[in-house]
Amino acid sequence: MSLSELLNTFRANDLSVAVPSGWMQGRTAYGGLSSAIALEAARTIEDDLPPLKSGQIAFVGPIAETVTAKRRLLRRGKNTAFVQVELESQGGIGMIASFIFMNGRQSSIAFDLVPNIELPPLPSDEETRSGPPEFFTSQLHYPDKRLELGKGNVHLANWHRLKEREGLDPMVELMAIGDALPPAAMGAMEKPGPVSSMNWQFNLLTDALETTDGWWWVDAEGHQAADGSSSQYMSLRNADGRPVMMGMQSVAIFV
Repeated sequence: MSLSELLNTFRANDLSVAVPSGWMQGRTAYGGLSSAIALEAARTIEDDLPPLKSGQIAFVGPIAETVTAKRRLLRRGKNTAFVQVELESQGGIGMIASFIFMNGRQSSIAFDLVPNIELPPLPSDEETRSGPPEFFTSQLHYPDKRLELGKGNVHLANWHRLKEREGLDPMVELMAIGDALPPAAMGAMEKPGPVSSMNWQFNLLTDALETTDGWWWVDAEGHQAADGSSSQYMSLRNADGRPVMMGMQSVAIFV
């Protein structure tokens, strides 16, 4: 089931949907899918919400089988709306998300200090692959391996896109792609082991959420790990290298 089909079912069933096996990562739904479902619930709470500006997502527990959203408009002002969403599944609350929607306004302050980086060319069809059908990476296209264990490299970056994007709101598509990489700390692992994202905070840098052929450059850079958790910076750039999203994530490590 594509993300667009899943979200259509979600809206038609009063914000409830069964998570297909092809969207799972272990015992929980892929975090990008859960985030996209939460955003879909938030952005449809009113018909005229401004563009998404920022969000904070707490991955409280596993989300599997049937997931149901509860949403609340916390505040609506002239330019800004705050919406909270809780996702529940058979294990109880699995996610609590807060989204900020905001219209642009006149300001004397403007600067852009996000560094430019040189990106590799977009992948050719011959370089593109997907994951196994029982794992969420089956819903994605990406080139080559995304992670090599034992190399000590805690800076992961690669092109990613959804295989099926027709009918998706651009903000929802970004949610589904922004968490596509493995946690950066896994690059320091000598052997596979369980990890779990705990919190994800992000800011949108532009309302122009456009790219070429669905490709986005996803970047995760670990900057600290100790006592069973790690912290990493995250970013998303379009095919022209323009940064569209910046964020941070906290990840639990069980090895």
